[in-house]
Amino acid sequence: MADAHRLLDRFGPLLAPAGAAWAGLMRLREGFYAAGAFPRLLLPAPVCSVGNVAMGGTGKTPLTLWLCRRAVEEGLRPVVLTRGYGAHPPRLPWLVSPTDDPAESGDEPLLLSRSCPGARVVVDPVRRRGGAYAAENLSPDLFLLDDGFQHLAVARDLNLCLLRPEDLGEAWGRTFPAGYWREGTAALERADAFVLKTPDGSLDAVGRAVRERLAPYARPIFAFFLAPAGLRPLTGGPARTDLEREPYVVACGVAHPAQVAATAEAFLGYPPEEVLAFADHHGFSGEDAARIASAAGRAGARHVVVTAKDAVKLGGPGAGSISSLVSVLEVEARFGERLFSDETFETFAQRRLFAAARAGRTHGQA
Repeated sequence: MADAHRLLDRFGPLLAPAGAAWAGLMRLREGFYAAGAFPRLLLPAPVCSVGNVAMGGTGKTPLTLWLCRRAVEEGLRPVVLTRGYGAHPPRLPWLVSPTDDPAESGDEPLLLSRSCPGARVVVDPVRRRGGAYAAENLSPDLFLLDDGFQHLAVARDLNLCLLRPEDLGEAWGRTFPAGYWREGTAALERADAFVLKTPDGSLDAVGRAVRERLAPYARPIFAFFLAPAGLRPLTGGPARTDLEREPYVVACGVAHPAQVAATAEAFLGYPPEEVLAFADHHGFSGEDAARIASAAGRAGARHVVVTAKDAVKLGGPGAGSISSLVSVLEVEARFGERLFSDETFETFAQRRLFAAARAGRTHGQA
């Protein structure tokens, strides 16, 4: 990831015309959907899209999980429609089961299914097809469209656009291939709210950029962060709140491994001896397990801390001898400061989404 950033810093200006052309094409595509030239699927229950305009991790899965759990607490039957990055199911659409092989269902869909048993998760890169299947077979009260900001073929009632602080800086509006944005800044007009992932839920460090960049859109802005909720042994047993100051290493296959290490350090009060970073959505092999075990041995570490997303892939035979060393760092989305809104995010979601789902109301917005 760091190498990619350096390449973009070096060559991004040269690719700016191509980026502008891409943004124009995406805007044209959006216009065709808005004009009705491209069909949209209207689902029989409210739809909330959780997505972003930039490539990379913005906390979509933890936020989707928060919405799932809250919906279940409200007595609703939520269904998550997801592409399932890296999934290779036997057929499509695929209804995820908690006992699935992560190679079939994908790591994030399996994590959602296991973490919220009251929700159903449907994998299909064609969201229209997955949505139609769920509507016909699962009787949902609510649809959550994971990574759905660009998937305009499914109409939605609430469009949440997730952002990172860096999206508001020099990366602002730098569209692929000149940057990491999937669409130009005009796409932000589709958002009903901006949800900004910050280290601690504060907007202090980015307040000026938020006001300069996002205020013109006149949308509520909510900050959230990922708070550690405990350490769960991979092999089972009660959760822990500390490792008794014993050495540990971090192993993770996520978009931002440094954030995982920082979260572990903040929770435990001391840093890892080593961070083993794998590619995002990495499927762990026996060789990987041996590498992790070797690193732990060198550091004299009796603990290997991993993310919940990585844990679903380390629960099988690939984990080998390290299973007994692995502790899963559980995190949950929590909400902090807000701008341009008198409501907390919890109240906003209750009013705009859960109340509508209980009443069976849909709006079919873009």
